[in-house]
Amino acid sequence: MATSAKDEILRRIRAAGPIEVPAIPRDYRKSAEGDVVEEMEQALIDYTATVFHSTEDGIPDAIDAALQDQASVVVPAGLPESWKEAAGRGRELRIDEPALSKGELDSTNAVVTGSRVAVSLSGTIMLDGSPDQGRRAITLVPDTHVIVLRAKDIKATVPEAVAILGENPTAPTTWIAGPSATSDIELVRVDGVHGPRTLRVIIVSDES
Repeated sequence: MATSAKDEILRRIRAAGPIEVPAIPRDYRKSAEGDVVEEMEQALIDYTATVFHSTEDGIPDAIDAALQDQASVVVPAGLPESWKEAAGRGRELRIDEPALSKGELDSTNAVVTGSRVAVSLSGTIMLDGSPDQGRRAITLVPDTHVIVLRAKDIKATVPEAVAILGENPTAPTTWIAGPSATSDIELVRVDGVHGPRTLRVIIVSDES
């Protein structure tokens, strides 16, 4: 019986025997000098996100300002109470407990969450499903996402951020680099295809 191409390829692989795996270089950038907050803000602006600045005490007012044009908002059950109160000022507040249906989320204008860590080099914000961030669905369906990001959680590089995510390796992570957008075959930009089309980030300074 004639040998097939597949059989011949497998025969050659077996004949080659064990192959030593070369060491993977790990000399990529793991830290940086300079202002990571400024670098993060510039990256977010380049992504067409809107950036707000706040102190810890000013977070509720910053949330209210970021939601000024929204009629309804969903928040995870673990969001701080003062943040929930601010999100509900003059707008319908929906708490995702019990979990809202897809239809309820689709009819909600905005979502407010915290964040786990961010990378200034790429302007990426990472969520890990912690109580102040909630389940992934609430951050993907509403049209506007307001994220509270503390300056101390902004890292310069991906390896630094991944090390933090690795502290809870089984958590589902969502990586956000600006508002959701894609381009069709004619390079026409389309916003909001696989997530919120509007991203607003509140950067909270380390100062009280």
